[in-house]
Amino acid sequence: MTGLKLNWGRKVAAAAVCAVLVWATPALQAACCYFSAKNADILQPAQKVFITWDPVKKMESFTVQPKFEGNAQDFGMVIPTPSQPKLHEMPRDFFKQLAVYSIMKKREFPHSKLLPQREFARLAQNAMRADRDGRGEGKAAPRPNSVVVLEAGVVGSLDYKIISADRADDLFGWLKDNKYHFAGDEATLNHYIQKKWLFTVMKIDTMQMKKNKDGSFSGDVTPTRFQFSSDRLVYPLKITQISVKDKTEALFYVQAPFKVDLPGDMSYKYTWLPMLQAASGCTPGGLPGRCGDWLQAINPQIPPILQRGQNLGFNFVAGRRPQPNKEGHIPTTMEWARRLTVDDIKILQGRAPYSEKIPDVDEGFTPADVKDPQRSAAVIKVIQARLARARQERPFGYRVREAPADDVKNLRHLAGHLEEGKFITKFRKIFARDEMNDDLLIVAAREGNQEDFSEYQEILPTSPP
Repeated sequence: MTGLKLNWGRKVAAAAVCAVLVWATPALQAACCYFSAKNADILQPAQKVFITWDPVKKMESFTVQPKFEGNAQDFGMVIPTPSQPKLHEMPRDFFKQLAVYSIMKKREFPHSKLLPQREFARLAQNAMRADRDGRGEGKAAPRPNSVVVLEAGVVGSLDYKIISADRADDLFGWLKDNKYHFAGDEATLNHYIQKKWLFTVMKIDTMQMKKNKDGSFSGDVTPTRFQFSSDRLVYPLKITQISVKDKTEALFYVQAPFKVDLPGDMSYKYTWLPMLQAASGCTPGGLPGRCGDWLQAINPQIPPILQRGQNLGFNFVAGRRPQPNKEGHIPTTMEWARRLTVDDIKILQGRAPYSEKIPDVDEGFTPADVKDPQRSAAVIKVIQARLARARQERPFGYRVREAPADDVKNLRHLAGHLEEGKFITKFRKIFARDEMNDDLLIVAAREGNQEDFSEYQEILPTSPP
């Protein structure tokens, strides 16, 4: 049997931010593996995942959108789940909208473009001083094949079949009979068969994708939601190991009644706690998102956590992405976290602003007004009063973020998918191959008996302004 040779790639989107605790956002891949016709190659440079978990109903769903490039005219992917899933097509730009929704906020103050520069510098220095003063802290024998097609259909542009199998070699045979050559071994499929998991096999219609000059195809697969019952919040990670040489990267958005984390040494706490400590005393008004309260609640547990991180070789450096330790393991990083309120849902519906607006203290005046000998003093006095009023109303700055107006408008497509009262945790993990020997459990974020209720939606500074 000829295996598919997969070349996994990453796209790195980097943003230069001076002296802040925020990292670049590369692309990723996980959850499924591709299989193609013989002698054809497929490259999967990216995949995004949104998971929703209801622990009461024991119901999980995840939405995936792989990206592919390659010369195969016909190929597909296989995704295992613990029970038979229901498939639903999702909005084409679903993950783009999630990215826009979770853009980090930054603090800004109003400033005048009309005041003399010396006067503006004096006001800025006074304001910064005031902030600091008030700051807080094989081959089978001939026999009946055990593969059963439970369901077949089309979701978006994808043909799919949901199948069960009692033997891994039967599943291999089924794939071969359907003119696909699986990249992995029977052991990986048997891992899921022994757990009585089912497999969703999806064919990709390359005719709907972009065709390059060299005859290859590229494009994003239709975002598809898989909804199924499960006793635990689990993600099919082991199957990805088939197509990974050294490591693979995954970005998760997880919606649950509580903030989530990865268990044991995969936890994001080894980067999250040092980030908060580095920002403590540097953020006007104290750490946002109840982060200070959480640090205080777990204060006795912090030293052993940090010591464990050092023992693992997870050395935190402000403003830099984590580096691998001697085993090649990289700590998880939290990228955004918030319990959604009614106001957050209103943003999706267009009934609340996406960002705070910085007042225009120069409104109504022109450069000529400032230069006019008879009006200059009065104009400057008005602008100064506006600056003072803005400083009084927002002593720690306006929390702002920017996105194209059309992208903000399209956030409405997230309505109905994001739920009031649920916690959204966005985190990133680069998995070394030896960290992918089993499927991924996602757990409630807590330290001992203390729930991690800290939120993260604002860029944190590393030094005083």
